[in-house]
Amino acid sequence: MRVARWHHIITFMQKLESNLSGQLLIAMPGMGDPRFANSVVFMCSHSDEGAMGLIVNKPTPEVRFSDLLEQLEIDSGGAEMRDIRVHFGGPVENGRGFVLHSADYMSGKATLKIDAKTAMTATLDVLEEIAKGRGPQASMLALGYSGWGPGQLEDEIKRNGWLTCPPRADILFGRANEHKWSAALKTLGIDPAMLSSSSGRA
Repeated sequence: MRVARWHHIITFMQKLESNLSGQLLIAMPGMGDPRFANSVVFMCSHSDEGAMGLIVNKPTPEVRFSDLLEQLEIDSGGAEMRDIRVHFGGPVENGRGFVLHSADYMSGKATLKIDAKTAMTATLDVLEEIAKGRGPQASMLALGYSGWGPGQLEDEIKRNGWLTCPPRADILFGRANEHKWSAALKTLGIDPAMLSSSSGRA
């Protein structure tokens, strides 16, 4: 009965509206690509032309925000700087930075407003603002992004590679990365242990 329940939930999630912008993707236990194992991806854009998102639960301990600012020659101006954890956003363009942040901040250059609460900026000015203690109230920095060509993500969802759910601020911007995958599943009423044990069964 429990296995049937999980498959019912998966089928229901596959029927969600086609535009997943502003939603979370949750990697299923059988995810074939190890780069996305146990990943939670926030979808920044999704259309017939493809999709783009940022993994929000895989920090890169070898890269510190302060070191990144030094490399980019960004000065804090003596302000008390917030400690922002740098994440692996995905396998595409690993040298490029993306700041996912609350919608209270809009760059003077280019900010993509994803929904009423969330936006993304990929220009240096947001890092300069954060370094000086200003900028968005909540933020996370990702190096690289996750991208899909036309129809690719839809196909992966049909093959039970991903579940989708609405985002929560603690999942997007919280520091407890090791708990974000299970927390995202629990928003759907799914026990991660049961999902793992039922994966691969008919």
